[in-house]
Amino acid sequence: MSDNKVLCNTKYLQLKSTKSRNGSDWVYAHRPNAKDVVVIVPVINNKQVLFIIEERPPLKAEQIAIRSIAVPAGLVGDERKNESIEEAIRAELLEEAGLVADKIDIKTRKTASSPGCVSETVTIAIAYIKEYKLSAEPISDGGVIVDRVLVNIEDIYSWLREKEKDGYALTAQTLAGLFYLQENNKEKNV
Repeated sequence: MSDNKVLCNTKYLQLKSTKSRNGSDWVYAHRPNAKDVVVIVPVINNKQVLFIIEERPPLKAEQIAIRSIAVPAGLVGDERKNESIEEAIRAELLEEAGLVADKIDIKTRKTASSPGCVSETVTIAIAYIKEYKLSAEPISDGGVIVDRVLVNIEDIYSWLREKEKDGYALTAQTLAGLFYLQENNKEKNV
């Protein structure tokens, strides 16, 4: 029997309460309509990464950042029922970037960005794309996506530092994806 209680319920998010190890109430957010989240690092011709610039209402409302830097990502099974992780990766890459991967390499599953606040975990993948050629018109995701930027792999760190000075936030999932991209590049150079 679970001690979970739904405190607030919306279409995409629930606020729930459960008991912590010491018996006190622990409140957290949960996505009732998705079984996972996919995060995809699009690598173009092994030279560039495609980043997505977003305007996320919570960051703006709390005056934390004017925009955030992310990579294509999305919920698994929210719109396409019974969708696999691999199907979601391909669908989100096409929707948010307009790209089709030549190869997909899933690097990790069950990555939690803030396990004290949300139950959500993500699957992180690297999508290798030989040529930057749109296969579909990318969506704006309800106006959240405001730009897409190609950055040379060797310039990512300095570009991110500049964007941070400009008031941008980097998503934790993107940072984790870049870690796995760096690990891949180290393995290739050994």
